[in-house]
Amino acid sequence: MTASIDLMEATALHTAIRAGKPIHFVEKFIAAMPDDSLAVKDVIEDTALSVAAAVGNIAAATILVERMPDLLYIPNFVGNFPVQIAALYAQRDMLKYLISVTKDDFGQNPYAGSAGLILLIHVIDAEFFDIAIELVEKYPDLARLKLPDGTSALKKITTKKSFCIIKSIKEKSMLKQQALKLVKRLCKEIELLSFAEANEIYLDAMLIAAQLGIHEVAEEIIEAFPSSIYFVTPDSRQLLIHVAVENRSEHVYNLICQMGDHKYFHSDVRDINRNNLLHFAGKRAPSHKLNEISGAALQMQHEIQWYKEVESYVLPNYREKLNFYNQTPKMVFTEEHKTLKEDAEKWMKDTSNSCTIAAALIVTVMFAAAITIPGGNDSVNGYPIFSMNGGFIVFAISDAISLFTSTTSLLMFLAILTSRYAEEDFLYVLPNRLIIGLGTLFLSITFMMVAFGATLYLVFGRKQAWVLIPAAVLACLPVTSFVLLQFPLLVELIYSTYGPGIFKKHR
Repeated sequence: MTASIDLMEATALHTAIRAGKPIHFVEKFIAAMPDDSLAVKDVIEDTALSVAAAVGNIAAATILVERMPDLLYIPNFVGNFPVQIAALYAQRDMLKYLISVTKDDFGQNPYAGSAGLILLIHVIDAEFFDIAIELVEKYPDLARLKLPDGTSALKKITTKKSFCIIKSIKEKSMLKQQALKLVKRLCKEIELLSFAEANEIYLDAMLIAAQLGIHEVAEEIIEAFPSSIYFVTPDSRQLLIHVAVENRSEHVYNLICQMGDHKYFHSDVRDINRNNLLHFAGKRAPSHKLNEISGAALQMQHEIQWYKEVESYVLPNYREKLNFYNQTPKMVFTEEHKTLKEDAEKWMKDTSNSCTIAAALIVTVMFAAAITIPGGNDSVNGYPIFSMNGGFIVFAISDAISLFTSTTSLLMFLAILTSRYAEEDFLYVLPNRLIIGLGTLFLSITFMMVAFGATLYLVFGRKQAWVLIPAAVLACLPVTSFVLLQFPLLVELIYSTYGPGIFKKHR
C-alpha cells in the first residue's frame, strides 16, 4: 500500500485521491492502512492530505483528518502545510474546512510567522478576501510581517489589480468592498508598528498603487499614514506623484493633488537625472496605458492632455528647467513622442483618405439626383411631375441635406490631409475636424438613404407598394453599418475632446 506506483513516487492512495475515485473506495482503502502509512510522502513530499487539499477532495480530507489529525501539520518540500496548499490552488471550500480543523496551538503553527504570512498571501492571490479578513482579525501580527523578498500582505493586495476587474457587476462590487475592507484592516494593524517599520511596508505598497493606478489603496494608505505623500523611491529618488504621472495613473495623481497645496514641493523635487514633474509628463506613457485608447491620434491627444495638465500644475519657472541631459520638458516630450506623432499622422491621413472617397461619391450621387429628379419634368410647364406629392418634398429636402453635409465632410477631410500636423494640432484642431467630418458623413449617408426611399415611394408607391418594405429595410443597412463601425470612434472623439476629462481641479 505504501509502494510508489509512478515517477512522482505517489502511492495508490495519492493516486486514488488525485483521480477523484469514489469516496467509499478511498474510505475502505484508508481503513485498511496503518497510521504511519497515511503519512507517506511523494517526491515533492506531499502527503495524501496535501494531495486532497490541492484537488479539493473534501470527503477524502475529512476521512484522513479524522483518522490522523497530525497530517494537518506535515509540510511538503517547500514548507507548505495542507491549509496553505488549499489556498495556493484556490480551493475555497477545502480552505475553509482546513482552517476550521487546523489549530494554532500545535508544535508547527501554520498561522504564525512566515508560514502564516504565506497562507495569507496565497488567500489574497486566490481573491478570497473575506477569508483573508478573518485571518487578519484572528492573527493581526500577519499584517505587520514581511517575507525575505519584501512581500507583505498589503503589498500583495495592492498588486491584485484584478479585484477591480470581475466578470459580473454584482460580483465586482462585492469583491471590491471586501478587498477595501481588507486594506483598511491591514492599515489599522500596521499603524501599531514603529514609524520606520510602518514606513517600509507602506512605501512598497504605495509605489505599486501609484504604478498601477489603484487609487483606493493609495487613499487608505495616505489616510492611515499621511507622511506617505512624501515617499521617495530609494533607487531613482522619485516622488509618488512622479511615479503616478510617468505611469499615467490619473486617479492617484488627482488624489495627491487634492491633498493640499504642494505645488512648490512637487515642482522642486527632482530625481537622480534632475527630471522634474513636467519632465515625467513629457515621457511616453507605458504601452499598456496607450493600448487602452483606440487610434494613434487619440493616443497622441491623450499624451498632450497629460502634458498640459501637469504644465498647469507646476510652478511657471519650472516649465523650462533642464534635466541632467540638458533637456527641457518640452524637448523630452518631442523626443519621446516622435514615433507616436508619426503614427498619429499616418492614422489621420489613412482615415481621412478613406472617408474622402466616400464623401466624394455621395456628393456626386446626390448632385446627379438633384438634376435628374424622379419622374422627370412636365413637358408643358417644366415643373417636376411629382412636385405636389409629399414624397417629393421629402426627396428634395433629404437630397439637399445629404449634398450639403457630404460637401462639408469632404472639405473637413481635405483640411485634415493638408494640415501641418504639429504636436499642438492633435489636441483640438485635428480632432475637431475629424469630429465634424465623421458627423457630417454620417448625416449625409442617412439622408441619402432617406432620399433613395422617397424616390422608390414616388416611382412604386401607388401600384407596387410591397417594394417599399424590403427597400426600407435594406436602406437601413448602410446607416446601421456606419453606426456599428464608425460611430464608436466618433463618440470617443467627442468625449475625449469635449468631455469632462480625467483630471480634477487643483486645490
